[in-house]
Amino acid sequence: MTPTYAEVERALLGRWPETRLEPSLDRIAAICRLLGDPQDAYAVVHLTGTNGKTSTSRMIDTLLRALDLRTGRFTSPHLQSMTERISLDGVPLTEAQFVDAFADVAAYAQIVDDSSQHPLSYFETMVAMAYAAFADAPVDVAVVEVGMGGSWDATNVATGQVAVVTPIGVDHAAYLGDRPELIAVEKSGIIKAGSHAVLAEQSPEVMDVLMRRAVDVGAIALREGIEFGVNDRVTALGGQLVGLQGLSGSYDEIFLPLHGAHQAHNAAYALAAVEAFTGSKQLDPDLVRGAFAQVTSPGRLEVVRRSPTVLLDAAHNPHGAEATIAAVQDSFSFSPLIGVVGVMADKDVEEMLRIFEPVMAEIVVTQNSTDRAMPADELAELAGDVFGDERVVVVPRLDDAIERAVAMADGGDGGDDAIGSGGVLVTGSVVTVGEARVLLGGTVA
Repeated sequence: MTPTYAEVERALLGRWPETRLEPSLDRIAAICRLLGDPQDAYAVVHLTGTNGKTSTSRMIDTLLRALDLRTGRFTSPHLQSMTERISLDGVPLTEAQFVDAFADVAAYAQIVDDSSQHPLSYFETMVAMAYAAFADAPVDVAVVEVGMGGSWDATNVATGQVAVVTPIGVDHAAYLGDRPELIAVEKSGIIKAGSHAVLAEQSPEVMDVLMRRAVDVGAIALREGIEFGVNDRVTALGGQLVGLQGLSGSYDEIFLPLHGAHQAHNAAYALAAVEAFTGSKQLDPDLVRGAFAQVTSPGRLEVVRRSPTVLLDAAHNPHGAEATIAAVQDSFSFSPLIGVVGVMADKDVEEMLRIFEPVMAEIVVTQNSTDRAMPADELAELAGDVFGDERVVVVPRLDDAIERAVAMADGGDGGDDAIGSGGVLVTGSVVTVGEARVLLGGTVA
């Protein structure tokens, strides 16, 4: 009897969660062998880094499809539905397709569970499902985002022809280390022998780690600011107009319907990755413009409501928070800006609050529905130390928090210097933003 989607969800969530790690590729390698090593049936573009992976993955996917290549895309975490994690030709699996993908690997997963010291985790099972679905489609190329780290991330059972390393900062410190150069050692593990390594601009210590890895395995390093980069950018209605330097030429007047300088840099990584994948040939500029004009990145400074404007952004660490705040200041003129913030307890919450404080007139602290969420009252104490108690409002239910923030923005409750139209920024966690997106009528994309 075919399981329902809800039953598949429960079965996956019943496995080890993504926050419980046992660093090893043994289990994912075992199930892939049983499946016939589907990850070897197509080319792979592999991505790691601290932030920007999902947006860059979506851009790479769109460019490859513009070249008439059939694509698979694996990203994590999801905003609203598990099905988002596995896409074919830019479209998430339907619930029925997702159930079929689970059914294709379930028996093999049980074999691995029975023969291993530890069972397959939720994430490992999802990776096996994705790799098998891509082979079954079949796709020409898979765009694969790591879950955490690199070397021992389950996705790394595949060999990427192109490895993309977005900017590296500190996140998941308990698992990856508390200094960027330590984290870079783990993330550099996706750079494979003979591959092209597309490297975002990094601190000197991080770049040294990545370059040593490239030399050690004989990969071709392509560095932002040297082999490729952003030539220019100006804000535009609904996004920005950018000029990119590719590996073999420049591309001007590209409209990117996403906000923030960080997205322009993500576009540069994506372009370089696709050029490298196709042999470093210059692409048709009109094809590039057409592809970038179609890019979407849900939950990344996404406008989901007007009057007042409500933005959703999945920033969940200080590095991401800095990019978000810079983008809000670059692309919008809210007065006041009201923050709705719900975070995970294991993040550097104080530093994120310090980054938000100069820009948010007031902050509505709340919490999402997961066990990992920091309780709203606890978050309020930390926020009071940063913002002052008079600028902190505690609303534990997310729906009520959004409603309260909208009223505050609409009523100009941001203080005496509120001179323009107000806006709301919902941020702090991918889960918070995903749940807000559901509440505000967003669809799976």
